[in-house]
Amino acid sequence: MTSTGEPATDVDELDAAFAETVRRTGASVGALYLLAPDGQLLHLAVLYGAPAEFAAPWARVSLAAPAPVADAVREDRVVWVGSQEEMARSYPRTAMVLPYPLVLVAAPVTGVRRWGALLLMWPATRPPHTTRREQGHIRSSCRRLARLIEEAVQSGRSPVRGDGPRVLPVEAGRRSTGPAMAAADFAERLPGGSCALDLEGRITYVTSGACELLGLSAGQLLGTLPWQSLRWLDDPTYEDRYRAAVISREPVAFTACRPPDHWLDFHLYPDASGISVRIVPSGAPGPPSPAPRHSTRTATPSRAGQLYQLTHLAAALTEVVGVQDVIALVADQIMPAFGAQGLVLSTVEAGRLRIIGQRGYAAHTIDRLDGLPLDTVLTPAGRALSSGIPAFFADPQDMRRIYPEAPLISGKRAWAFLPLIVSGRPVGCCILSYENPHAFPAEERAVLTSLAGLIAQALDRARLYDTKQDLAHGLQQALLPRALPMVTGLDVAARYLPATRGMDIGGDFYDLIRLGDTAVAAVIGDVQGHNAAAAALMGQVRTAVHAHATLSARPDQILARTNRLLTDLGPDLFTTCLYAHLDLARRRVTLASAGHPPPLLRLPDGEARPVDVRPGPPLGVAAEAAFPVTGFPLTEGGLLVLYTDGLIERPGIDLDDSMARLARRLARSDDRNLDMLVDDLLERAVSTSQRTDDTALLVLRWPSAG
Repeated sequence: MTSTGEPATDVDELDAAFAETVRRTGASVGALYLLAPDGQLLHLAVLYGAPAEFAAPWARVSLAAPAPVADAVREDRVVWVGSQEEMARSYPRTAMVLPYPLVLVAAPVTGVRRWGALLLMWPATRPPHTTRREQGHIRSSCRRLARLIEEAVQSGRSPVRGDGPRVLPVEAGRRSTGPAMAAADFAERLPGGSCALDLEGRITYVTSGACELLGLSAGQLLGTLPWQSLRWLDDPTYEDRYRAAVISREPVAFTACRPPDHWLDFHLYPDASGISVRIVPSGAPGPPSPAPRHSTRTATPSRAGQLYQLTHLAAALTEVVGVQDVIALVADQIMPAFGAQGLVLSTVEAGRLRIIGQRGYAAHTIDRLDGLPLDTVLTPAGRALSSGIPAFFADPQDMRRIYPEAPLISGKRAWAFLPLIVSGRPVGCCILSYENPHAFPAEERAVLTSLAGLIAQALDRARLYDTKQDLAHGLQQALLPRALPMVTGLDVAARYLPATRGMDIGGDFYDLIRLGDTAVAAVIGDVQGHNAAAAALMGQVRTAVHAHATLSARPDQILARTNRLLTDLGPDLFTTCLYAHLDLARRRVTLASAGHPPPLLRLPDGEARPVDVRPGPPLGVAAEAAFPVTGFPLTEGGLLVLYTDGLIERPGIDLDDSMARLARRLARSDDRNLDMLVDDLLERAVSTSQRTDDTALLVLRWPSAG
C-alpha cells in the first residue's frame, strides 16, 4: 500500500518509469535491482510480470556473483543472453533457477554513480539477437531510471520501500472481453473444462465442466492455488509446468492422474495477464494410479520454487571463498529463504564455540554467547554439535523445558540449531532464529539438515583459504618495504593493491634503494603465481636485487646475477623485473628489463609515453641471459612510472593498447601531489572490473630547480 503523502511521489514515479520501460520493450518480466549501501549486494526492489515468490532465489545477488545483473553493474555493460543454451553456458547458476526458454538482458543503471541494474526477460519466440537501436533504447531507459533514483536520494527519500520487492500490477491494455454472461456461456459450451489462473497461480474462473473433471465445486476452487486445493496436483512437477508457462509465455501441456484412475490432460495458454487452462480427459489410459498419499502424509511437499531455490543455494555455497563470504551468503540468502530473522554462526576452537558471524542480535547478547564451552547447558548448540543431531524448537515453551535460560538471553521465539560436521569432525554450529513461533515441518527439517552439511563443507574450505590467504598476505607485507627512503631532489610515491576477493595474494613487489647521496635505484617486479610460494620467491628476488645494487653494479649486471641465483634455486616460477638507476648528479636514468612492461615517462610539457626499452627474458628462465641497457636524460620536471601488469592486463585487450591508454591517463592527471596521482591511476584502471591480478605501482619525479 502507498500513502497519498508526498514521500511516496518519487518512488511512484520510479515505478511508473520502470513499468513503462518493460511494456515498451515488449518484455514479459522486468526487475529493477538497487545496490546496497555497502556496494557489495544487489537487492531486488521492483518486479513486473511475475509473482514475488518466483524471484526469491535471486532477490539478493552479490556483486561478485557470476550472474547477469552482477556482471552488468560490475563491468558497466549491457549483458545479453539470447537463448537457454547460452544461459547454461555463460551463467550455469542462473540457469538452475531459470530452466526455461527465454531471452534476457541486464543493463547497468548508472548516473552520477552506480545505482543498480535493469533486468528484462522475453519469451524464447523473440529473436535471440538485439539491434543497436534496441540497446540504445534500453540504455536511455536506464539513464532515466538513474535520474529518478538520484532525485529521490537528493530529496532525502529512499527509492526502496518495504522489506521485499514491490510487485507492480500488469496493465494488459487489451481489447474488451465482451459481455460477461456471453463469455461464460461460450466457455460452458466447450467440451471438457476451462479455468483461468492469475500470475500468482490462483484460480480466478472455472467452468462447471472443469469442476466435474476436478472433483470439487467452484466455491472450493476459486481463489485457491491448484496444488493446494487439489492434493493430487500437489507435486513440484506440476507447479513447474505453471512456472514454465509464466516465465516463457509459451503454451505448456502435462498429464496428471486424479485418483483413483482418472487421467486428465492440462493445456496452459499464458499471456501477460494470466493463464487460460483447458482440461480434457486423457485420450490414452495411464498406468495404475498409486495410492493417494495425502491420507497418510503429514508433511507438505516441496514447492518447485523451493527446490529451485535450494539448488541455487547449494550452487552458491560451492562458490564461496572466504569465511566472510560464507557468513554473507547464509545471512543474505539462506535466512530469507526460510523466513528467519536471526543468525549465529560459530566455529569450534579449543573446546569452545567462537562466534564468527551474526545477524539480528544485540552486541551484549553475542558477548554472552561467545566462547561458551561445548558442554554448556545454557543453549542447545554444544549438545547439537557433540551429538551431530539438529535441534528444533518451535516456541519458547519447547526451549524452556530443557534450556530455561536460553529464551531470556536472545529474546527470540523459535530456533533451529544445525551442527556443522565434515567427515565426522565438528566444524561449528549454525543457528537460525525467529521473532515469532515457527513450526518446523518434517520436510523443512530435512532440507535444513541437508543445507547444514553444505554450509559445513563451505565453512571448512573457507577457513583453510583464509589461513592460506593470511599467511601469504602477511609474508608479502613483511617483505615489502615498510617506508621508502627520503632522497634529496626526488619525490616518490608507491602503492600495492591485492587482487579482489577470490584470488590469492601474488608476488608483485617494488623497492627504492639509496645508492649514496646523489644516486638511487628503483625496482619493480612480478613473480609468477598467486600463492605463498610466489610471495616467498618475491622476497628472495627483492633481497638479491638489493644486495647486488649496493655493490655499485650496473643494471644489466644486477639482473644477470639475480637471474643466475634464481636458475640455481630452480623455483619453477619465473619473475619479471625492471631496474632503473637514477644518477641525480649527472641527470641520467639507466634501465634494464627482464621481461617486464616498459615504464611510462611524462615530460614537463605533459606528454606521456612508454619508454622504448629492449627487454631480456624473465628471471629464472635462462642462466646466461643478457639484459640490454637503455638510457635517457633526466629532464627537469619529468616523471617516471613503474608498474606491474595487473595495472594494464584485461581480457581481450591488447597490451600495447592498454599501455597507450595508461599513458593518456597519465598525461591528463594532476601531478602536483604524487599520492593523489597514484590513486587516480589505480582508480581509473581497475574500477570498472574485477582485479584478476595484484598490482604494484612506483612513481618518481625529479622536480625542476624552480
